[in-house]
Parts: sequence; structure tokens; C-alpha cells
Amino acid sequence: MFARGARWLAGASAVICLVLVGPGAPADAPPAGPPPVGAARDVVPNRVMTWNICNPCGESGADRAAEIAAFAPQVVGLQEACVRDVDRIRDRLKSRYGLVYHVEYGTVLRSWGRCGGLPWKPGGFGEAILSAAPMTDRVSAEYPDGGSEDRGYLSVTTEVAGRPVRVFNTHLAERRQEAVRAEQAGVLAAKVAPYRRAIVLGDFNAQPDAAELAPLWALAADADPGCRPSGDGACAPTTDWQSTFDYVFLRGVAPLAHGVKPSAYSDHHLLHADLDVT
Repeated sequence: MFARGARWLAGASAVICLVLVGPGAPADAPPAGPPPVGAARDVVPNRVMTWNICNPCGESGADRAAEIAAFAPQVVGLQEACVRDVDRIRDRLKSRYGLVYHVEYGTVLRSWGRCGGLPWKPGGFGEAILSAAPMTDRVSAEYPDGGSEDRGYLSVTTEVAGRPVRVFNTHLAERRQEAVRAEQAGVLAAKVAPYRRAIVLGDFNAQPDAAELAPLWALAADADPGCRPSGDGACAPTTDWQSTFDYVFLRGVAPLAHGVKPSAYSDHHLLHADLDVT
């Protein structure tokens, strides 16, 4: 009788402990919570994305990684990007979502105010490209005139849909600096022109019918076939203030699908496109 009572007491204690503490879990268990809707363990090989991730700056790398993982693009162009923020995003994409990216940086500023860091070692700020395939022939250059803030472009050769393609990522001068943007667009167009197959990602700070974008429209079309420089209003807004400033320009590459997703973590939307690279 005593032994049976002891066994009952031990069993009851175990149940109580399980309720209070919860079942055990391995030390390397994945973080709690489901992945974002549409997240994938493999990239979509013909998908590219562009996103200006600053303003508000200093948002969580985990949140930004979740936004990117929901689409799992082969190539991502980021603007207004601090190196340390991109490193956190990249690490999170790998550890949480199994998405592995190479990275190249096009730093135009060493900014303690923008990116933190020690006063004698401020963080790098500018463009970044994430690619699931290795990147070669990196070129990072500042425009001769950045306007109110240094601006530049970053270009690499990588793979999209299993084919080699030249990818450019840029950020043109701020609004109300049309003459500066016109000069920058001319510089960029001259670098794009030699390539039969190129993708130009970025924040151009100009509406589709802006005169300064004419050199790029002469070389390439937007991933949205309805978005043209005629100003007919068919271009989807890519910012919180309903302007179309972000583009995926295509040269020698055909669009298949595209989309724009507003984000709580930037005043620019995520612009993504699926492409036919032949």
C-alpha cells in the first residue's frame, strides 16, 4: 500500500513539473514562431528585389529579413544600407530561413551618425547586393556629384535563372535635385550600355516621366510592362507618399511577373520581379 502511494505521488509530481516547466527541447531548436507567409527554404532562381531599407533607420534586422524571406529572391539590391545592418539581415536569413546569400557592398559614406560604431571606426553606408550565386567583377563607384549626400552605384556579375547577368544597384540624389540626378543617370546609363543583358535596381528618386531618367529608359524597360515614361499613371507607387521612385530596369531580359509590397520597416516598398533570362 505504501509503495503504491509513493508511485502515485511520484507520478503526480512529474505531471506538475511538466505543467510548470514544459517539455524539454534540444538546445539547437529553431526560434519560436512560424516563418512569414510564403517563406521558402530555397531561393526563387529568377526573382530579383530592390528595397531602400532606411527611414526609419535602425529597424530590426530580424524584421527586415522576414520581409525578404517571404519572397526569397535570387538577388536583392538594398539602398541606404549600413554594413552592420546588412550583415545582421544576411545572418538571419541563413539561420532562421535557410536562405544563404553572398554579399557585396558599395559604401559611399563612413557615417557614425547613420550607422553607429566607434568614432574612429564608423559604419559603412551605401548600397549592398545579396545574391544566392557568387558575384564577380565588382565595381563600386561614387557619382561625380552626389547632391546633398554622397551617392553611387554598385555592379556585379552573377546568375539569375541560371544565366550570367550584370546587376547594377544605385541610389540617385534626393528629390528637388533634378539636375544632379540627370548627371548621375547619364553616368549610370553609360556603364549599363555595353551589356547585352543587365538588370538595374534601385531608388531613383524620380517619377517615371521625369526627364532625368530618359537615358535609362532609352536602354531598358521597367519590370512592370505598364510602367512607361509617358506618365500615364500605370506605374504602381513604391513609397508611402504614393510616388514611384523604385525600379527594376531590364536590358535584354524579359519580365514575367512583378509585385510591390508596403513594409512597416521602411517608407519604401519592396519591389520584386520574376524574369525570363534567355
